[in-house]
Amino acid sequence: VQLQAYGGGLVQAGGSLRLSCVASGRTFSSYVMGWFRQAPGKEREFVARISRSGSTSDYTDSVKGSFTISRDNAKNTGYLQMDRLKPEDTAVYYCAAARINWDTQERAYDYWGQGTEVTVSS
Repeated sequence: VQLQAYGGGLVQAGGSLRLSCVASGRTFSSYVMGWFRQAPGKEREFVARISRSGSTSDYTDSVKGSFTISRDNAKNTGYLQMDRLKPEDTAVYYCAAARINWDTQERAYDYWGQGTEVTVSS
């Protein structure tokens, strides 16, 4: 499956952005979808994941209550709604798809999008 992430940009602290991840090539609903991010000078980290049906999701502690992951399998698209953004949310955000695993580790994900940059100004 090929993934393309978009929707990043520059936003002021406290603002919102919605990232999208469009999948093509295979049945999107067959994959667990995750979002990861990599801040400047840091390792890439898990942000959120959602099950194949969309019924289950979870988040890293730092974004709980602010970010919402969702998916529309009919549109082959996943989303990450980011509200109440903080400067520390500045990063390149990646979407990823896992065929089998329900995991927060990068190695569990088989396919990756190209990343979209989010910059939050203070």
